[in-house]
Amino acid sequence: MRIGHGYDVHKLVESRDLIIGGVKISYEKGLLGHSDADVLLHAVSDALLGACAMGDIGGMFPDTDERWKNADSLKLLEAVVKRINSEGFFVENIDCTLIAQQPKMKPYIQQMRQNVADACGVDISCVSVKATTEENLGFTGRQEGISAHSVVLIK
Repeated sequence: MRIGHGYDVHKLVESRDLIIGGVKISYEKGLLGHSDADVLLHAVSDALLGACAMGDIGGMFPDTDERWKNADSLKLLEAVVKRINSEGFFVENIDCTLIAQQPKMKPYIQQMRQNVADACGVDISCVSVKATTEENLGFTGRQEGISAHSVVLIK
């Protein structure tokens, strides 16, 4: 068994959709990034690649490559899972934490879990997504951005 940890952060800006965990969330701002800037799925992808000692999402999908401009991060996660599976690694479980002052994530958590589970080829019972604020502290507390951590167990 192997354990991987992923972390990602993106800045909140106007004129962008807010997509987290493959869910489009109605909010006044979205996350800035080369792809759809899905902070949760990027953290999961990094955790999976890290557990397999295969680098990170930036190495697999560089932001200097126009093929990944506005890319759907669910598709990127599926490609990561396909890559690790091709090397004999399989997802056992995933635990994620979103850090955002706003918007509230609770209404979207179940769909996020299902999207991650589907992309990784596991049952939803193997995926945990939690959300917290930082009590108005730091860049997430000031609503400048959103971050996510993910820990994965693979075999």
